Amino acid sequence: MKIIIVVGARPNFMKVGPILRAITAYNSVAAQGSCVLQPILVHTGQHYDAVMSDAFFTDLGLPKPDIFLGVGSGSHAVQTGEIMRRFEQVLVESSPDVMVVVGDVNSTLACALVAAKMNPRPMIAHVEAGLRSFDRDMPEESNRVVTDHLADLLFVTEPSGLTNLSREGIPAERVFFVGNTMIDTLLTFAKKVDASEVLSGLGLYDPYQGNGHRPTLRPYALLTLHRPANVDERGALLEIIEGLQELASSCEIIFPAHPRTQSRIHAHGLEAYFRFEAHHDSAPASGIRLIDPKGYLDFVCLMKNARLIVTDSGGIQEESICLGVPCVTLRENTERPVTLAEGINVLGGVRRDGIRRAVRQQLARKQSTQMPEMWDGKAAGRIVEVLASFMPFPHNHASALEQSAAAVLGTDMSTLQETTADRQSTASVGSTVDRMVGAAEAVIRVLRLR
Repeated sequence: MKIIIVVGARPNFMKVGPILRAITAYNSVAAQGSCVLQPILVHTGQHYDAVMSDAFFTDLGLPKPDIFLGVGSGSHAVQTGEIMRRFEQVLVESSPDVMVVVGDVNSTLACALVAAKMNPRPMIAHVEAGLRSFDRDMPEESNRVVTDHLADLLFVTEPSGLTNLSREGIPAERVFFVGNTMIDTLLTFAKKVDASEVLSGLGLYDPYQGNGHRPTLRPYALLTLHRPANVDERGALLEIIEGLQELASSCEIIFPAHPRTQSRIHAHGLEAYFRFEAHHDSAPASGIRLIDPKGYLDFVCLMKNARLIVTDSGGIQEESICLGVPCVTLRENTERPVTLAEGINVLGGVRRDGIRRAVRQQLARKQSTQMPEMWDGKAAGRIVEVLASFMPFPHNHASALEQSAAAVLGTDMSTLQETTADRQSTASVGSTVDRMVGAAEAVIRVLRLR
């Protein structure tokens, strides 16, 4: 079965990496021949910086994209239209059985629209479905809603997604609560993150003090800021900066800023609020220190060791839970309410007073947090099992799905056999067709039970 997997922006890389690895694991267990899943990785180039893109692909162990569209930046309309124009030819030439899109970027919407109008039409799968901020001023919200209503298979990361999709009339049989592939990536690379030297490279350790004392890590906060609503207008950006001054006076803020954000800071004449330096041994332990963006492993290391994370990113809200680091989100809403449930994340808004209150609250936070349901590092395996359950199998591969389901889901064969017992209760049910239908249904039932 041929599966096109689309990425367009760096957050997509962390979401598809586990899916590609799960496909490899599935193929190693399943019988050869037509049972094999054939992934085709398509990079639209929506957000493309040669250095950063290559760094993420290397850090995540991703293969080189099979197809690179090189769309580049542009307005929402121009970018979406150009992705659609170029991606249509990809679908015509490759004729995939399934197309997988992730997240809520313009590439997600554009490729879903193209696939929905193809004849024959591939099955459309949306990973990270059902998230809603209920803020239609956010371009991502339109992308989420439209993509979900075009998709045939909707893979949900948190319970709110199930509620939202049900409310919108999406049939339950198309929805699968599988967990979070971004957390799969975080857990997979935990040891490599610990080996990062970014902290020492940025001079965040106090030097040796003699008498056998080891260097200690200075407390710091980590800031990310990239949403156009927060950085494009001078007044909005200045309001956020002013809201962070109290934190910056007592704790150095490390700010890996995207080139576009850096250009906005310069255009607005706000350079005086930042220190533009990568490393300085005598740097004061205060202020907002602007540095160039980091690769995945270095950035996660910065998140993991921070005293506090301040961000307007959706994915970082989720990662903060897994890392157990308090987070302040610089938005009035979030499409990820599970991050608010345990208090590890709070909404600070975009006004200075609200930001100050949220920062104080999170710095005083003491209690630990609980990992959300299904965020166990196995989301990608669940996704691949659902995809594989729609694959036509030849007669001599009747047990492949059952075996790989048991392997990836951590379920023994007896559990799957009991689940399919109702389909195999008579002597006539020894037929290949009935057996494979039973196996497919077993996988879906096990997924939903988990």
